[in-house]
Amino acid sequence: MDPVKVGLLGLGTVGGGTAVVLRRNADEIARRVGRSIIVDHVATLDLGRVDELSLSEDIRVTQEATDVVNDPDIDIVVELIGGYSPAKELVLQSIENGKHVVTANKALIALHGDEIFAKAQEKGVMVAFEAAVAGGIPIIKAMREGLSANHIEWLAGIINGTGNFILTEMRDKGRNFADVLAEAQELGYAEADPTFDVEGIDAAHKLSILSSLAYGIPLQFDKTYTEGISKITREDVEYASELGYRIKHLGIARRVEAGIEQRVHPTMIPERRLIANVDGVMNAVLVQGDAVGPTLYYGAGAGDEPTASAVVADIIDVARALTADPHNRVPHLAFQSDLLADTPILPMSEVQTAFYLRICAEDKPGVMAEMTQILGASNISIEAIIQKEPKDDKATIIMLTHVVREGDMNDAISSLEALDVVCRKITRIRVESLG
Repeated sequence: MDPVKVGLLGLGTVGGGTAVVLRRNADEIARRVGRSIIVDHVATLDLGRVDELSLSEDIRVTQEATDVVNDPDIDIVVELIGGYSPAKELVLQSIENGKHVVTANKALIALHGDEIFAKAQEKGVMVAFEAAVAGGIPIIKAMREGLSANHIEWLAGIINGTGNFILTEMRDKGRNFADVLAEAQELGYAEADPTFDVEGIDAAHKLSILSSLAYGIPLQFDKTYTEGISKITREDVEYASELGYRIKHLGIARRVEAGIEQRVHPTMIPERRLIANVDGVMNAVLVQGDAVGPTLYYGAGAGDEPTASAVVADIIDVARALTADPHNRVPHLAFQSDLLADTPILPMSEVQTAFYLRICAEDKPGVMAEMTQILGASNISIEAIIQKEPKDDKATIIMLTHVVREGDMNDAISSLEALDVVCRKITRIRVESLG
C-alpha cells in the first residue's frame, strides 16, 4: 500500500520530537499500521531545524503553513504551532480540504473544539488530540475507549507540571513560591510570563476537555472555576504536612445530583493517596468509574518525545482508520455528537467540599468561641483545630472543617474577617479525600 503522508505544522520541541520518533520507529510503526507513515511536507520558520534534526532530504520544507494545508498529497496535517490563531484557521482549512488532523493544542480544543469537531464530522474526517492533555499519558484514549463501560463519578488530575514542580520544591526544601518559580523559569519549566501555568489556565483548558469526555457535555472552558497557586505559602505547605496532607494543584470534575463540578484550584489531599506522591514535573490523573473503581494514569506531562509519543499514537490511529466508515469511528468527545447532554456546570458557590483555614487573630480570651459561633451559624462543623505558639500577641489558628457548601463558607469567612480580632485576610484551601 502507498505510505500515509504527514504534513507537520511546526518543528519546535514537539514537532521535532514527532519527526524524530516517526523516523526512528518507522519499521515498528509500519508493522502496527500495515503501511508506512512518512513526513512528507514540513512548515517551519526555522529552516535550519531540518538539518539539525537530520531529517530526510526528501522532505519538502516551507515557511508557509498554508502550503502544507493545501497540499493535495498530504493525508494527515499535524498542527503543533500552538495558541488560538492561526492554528484555528489552519485546522479548519485542513478539514475543509478533506484532511485528517492531529493536534497537541489544548487551548484550541478547549475553546474551539466544538466548532472544529462539527466541521470534521461534516467532512467525514478525524481530529485527534491525545497530546493536548497530560503529554505522553494516554488519558484521552482511556477516557474515550478503555473506560467507556463506566459512569465516571469523578476525576482529579495533576495536569500542569510547572505547578507541581513548584509545590514539590516548596514542600521538600521549605522554599518560597517566588524563589521556586524563578528556578522553574531558569530550567525552562515555566515561561517568562508564567500566568497560564501558575494561575491554572493551562490546567483549566485540559480539565474542560477531560470533563467533556467523562460526561458527554459540550466543551465549556469559560465555566471552569480557576484558581492558581501563587498565594500558597511555605507555612501552608508545612501545616498541611503536620495534618497528614499534601497540597496539589488539581483539576477536578465531579458529577453530582445538581450538575457537574468543573474546577481547578490548590487542594489538600491525604498524603497516603498515590496521587499525593506524584512529584516534580510529572502528571497524573485519577479517574473513579462506577464499574472499574479508581484508576490512576501517571507519566511525563510535557517534553519533546513524551508528547511526541502521544502525537504519533494519534497519527497511527488515524492511519489505521483512513478507510473506515466515518459513522463507525470513535466519537471525538467519546459520546455521539447528537447525544451530548446539557447537564449544567455548577457555580463554585454550590460546590461542596471540606476546607483548611489559616486565621491570624489576637491572642486573648473569647476569640475562639466567637469564631466557632460564626462558623456554627453557617452550618460549618470543625474536624480539627491547631493553635500555633503566639507571637507579638497574635495567634495562628489552623482549622479543618467537614464538608460544607462553598457559598456558606464564603459567608462565614466574610463574617470572620469583619471581626476586630482577626488580623488579616483568611487563607483557605479546599480539602478532598479522593476516597
